[in-house]
Amino acid sequence: MRQLSFALGILLAAQTTDAATATGRVFVDANRNGQMDLSERGLPGVRVSNGIAVTTTDDDGRYRLPVDDEAIIFITKPRGYATPVNRHMIPQFYYIHQPNGSPEGLRYAGIEPTGPLPEEINFPIVERPEPNQFEAILFSDTQPQTDRELDYIRDDVVAELIGTDAAFGMTMGDILFDDLSMFPRFNALIAQIGVPWYNVPGNHEINFEATEDRYSLETFKRFYGPPYYAFEYAEALFVILDNIEYKGRGQADPGDVRGNGGYEASLSRDQLRWLENELEHVDEDRLVFVATHAPLGSEVGTYTTRNREALFRLLAGRRNLYSVAGHTHTTDHVYFGEDDGFPGPGTFHHHVLATVSGAWWSGPFDERGIAISDQRDGTPNGYHILEVDSTDVAVRFKGAGKPADYQMRILFDVAHHQLRVDGLRDFKAGQLLDGRISQDELPAAAILVNLFDGGPKSKVSYRINDGAYSPLERTFRKDPYMLEQYERHRNVKKTWVEATVSTHLFEADLDDSLEPGTHTVTVQAEDEFGRVQHGHAILEVTAGLSGSETGIRYPD
Repeated sequence: MRQLSFALGILLAAQTTDAATATGRVFVDANRNGQMDLSERGLPGVRVSNGIAVTTTDDDGRYRLPVDDEAIIFITKPRGYATPVNRHMIPQFYYIHQPNGSPEGLRYAGIEPTGPLPEEINFPIVERPEPNQFEAILFSDTQPQTDRELDYIRDDVVAELIGTDAAFGMTMGDILFDDLSMFPRFNALIAQIGVPWYNVPGNHEINFEATEDRYSLETFKRFYGPPYYAFEYAEALFVILDNIEYKGRGQADPGDVRGNGGYEASLSRDQLRWLENELEHVDEDRLVFVATHAPLGSEVGTYTTRNREALFRLLAGRRNLYSVAGHTHTTDHVYFGEDDGFPGPGTFHHHVLATVSGAWWSGPFDERGIAISDQRDGTPNGYHILEVDSTDVAVRFKGAGKPADYQMRILFDVAHHQLRVDGLRDFKAGQLLDGRISQDELPAAAILVNLFDGGPKSKVSYRINDGAYSPLERTFRKDPYMLEQYERHRNVKKTWVEATVSTHLFEADLDDSLEPGTHTVTVQAEDEFGRVQHGHAILEVTAGLSGSETGIRYPD
């Protein structure tokens, strides 16, 4: 399939028609040559859309759809089949009908004029087994700002994923950082992972010269096709939505020195109509996985998609739901319920993913020359692995370049110094939060655990030596580790990067009566999916001075 090479992954007939109706066939490409031969059959029941209406192919695999002056015709890949991919492993399941091409004046190339609507638009697919139990790779905010940062993506995440057993991968937007000329090299690098790769548009894929949202993703469309679409894999339906609404050039937010138009997190009426039509063909017991760039909401209330209640209404009645987003460069788990506008049943789990770029590739460099780019909430830069078993979902975090079991950071917090940047000069890096504490400091000391992908359902406890486990409580605060890192390495940090409140910090006071000596601290955490994670640290307690004088004396 990798070797298939044909424009936009579909076969176009040579003749054209003036009728504003798209027609063609979805066919099983038995010999994998990209052409519908006489011996090959059409496939019935495949969903085809013009971006609003959704129809299904008839017994011969044929469809008919009305088409406006501009449209993208695309199929929902059915379970048990695969669409072709281009040389960069990008699925080819669409045809762009844009007779006049993209508007003039865009800095980065968009769609070349496609001319009149072809007489037939045919979509080849091939049979492929899809077991109900599978994995997929979830990236978010890879976001290279420079060519060197493309190197970081190559060496920090792509290299370690080569040979993966994942069925496919997805990037949840902010694929680049405004410089859309990087698309070809970026796509070539991601292709080395060796699996089909789907993409969600973000606010940094926008063509800023566009005067309206309609033409803001012309370069994205050139490389990836429709900004919203769906595909099936096994028992799951994956829905990709575009929830970045561009206000248009000249509508810049205050403080936007580049003159780019502002944006808001919102879902367009057209894609909500499309999704309603799409879901009419999807059994209610199927798993529906929704991917956006901006979060639908967050625990701390920082980000909300403006009209998310309309999406919630479309998903109401479905028990098997999961959704992911990126954008914030923090990690978060949100469970939407009736108070949030989700009618149920139960709650709707929304997962804001850790980002590949971490803190936008900020920070000091490791031995490879790659930025140690921990996120603003203390999570290492990295990605997630989606685990699906029929309709059951779990997600596990993987720090880039880190062991798979590295799921937490254990700190010992003595409260006073780390929040005062003017005191850092008197301490070596890490000294303020390490495991060496005097008895005099114990009354003010706490153990602090950053469970990188933790959330409101996570349970964290610790024990010292062979003692009983004691619980830690989740607390919303800035990770003191990040406060120190960003202050010490301000010269290699992007100017806008600052520590932010973390939703997965867990804290407990240390026992004031802990005896001097060397102690083993074991942390046990149950994450949002019920998996148990472990971490260890060494705590050294030195003798204090406050109790060394037991009597009184008078000065000479």
